Amino acid sequence: MKTLYGHRDLILYLVARDLKVRYRRSVIGLVWTMLQPLLTMAVLAVVFSSLFRFNIRNYPVYALAGILFFNFFQQSIITSMNSLRGNAGLITKLPVPTAVFPISTVLSGVVNLLLACVPLVAIVLITGHPIKPAILFLPVSILIAAVFTLGAGLILSPLAAFFHDIVELVGVFMTLLMYMTPSFYPMTIVPEKFLWAVRYNPVRSIMEVFRDPIYYGKIPPMNHLLLASGLALVALAIGVFTFRRMSDRIALYV
Repeated sequence: MKTLYGHRDLILYLVARDLKVRYRRSVIGLVWTMLQPLLTMAVLAVVFSSLFRFNIRNYPVYALAGILFFNFFQQSIITSMNSLRGNAGLITKLPVPTAVFPISTVLSGVVNLLLACVPLVAIVLITGHPIKPAILFLPVSILIAAVFTLGAGLILSPLAAFFHDIVELVGVFMTLLMYMTPSFYPMTIVPEKFLWAVRYNPVRSIMEVFRDPIYYGKIPPMNHLLLASGLALVALAIGVFTFRRMSDRIALYV
């Protein structure tokens, strides 16, 4: 940790660089971070209001909160896995801790998530969805989501450096995970025989801690909050352990 803190300027530089590179060829730049989840929410609202009849009050807010979380998680994981090979020149030429690269990608993901919350607030105000004091808990929810995502990124990023097919496999798994996470549908529509897959999905627990203050206007129940926090800390501990065991060999593979 002390070594990483000593390279905090490099981490901040990498965060800024990641944000610039992501939107370098985009006409509207960072605005796309806010526009993309809005467009996704609009499509889902049209499709599900026509084909399905969810008993969900103010579906746009419900769906958008879930979309924002899952976009953050998915994009941060994918960019974390690409971060080591993408910075091969720095890794092989400079004595920097390789962990700064997945860390910086998750931090840039948090910045994107914060920007994407702007249209969420707009939708909340436009639809008249009640804003309750529990919304002040949202930074804690984002911190838990970031810790969980960082842990997963630290596990997967060295594996992606060693085995390039991992990125493609995880991309397919993310699609499956998206449908296993009730980000845009209620758990009540899940058939009983598949309910266990959704219920025991750790990403669902983290997402609900993020959505509760926004949509339900409540601080997550203590047992749920402890579960999500525990999952995040366990993921981080495993990620740190895994990354340390593999970090010495990363420069040989990137």
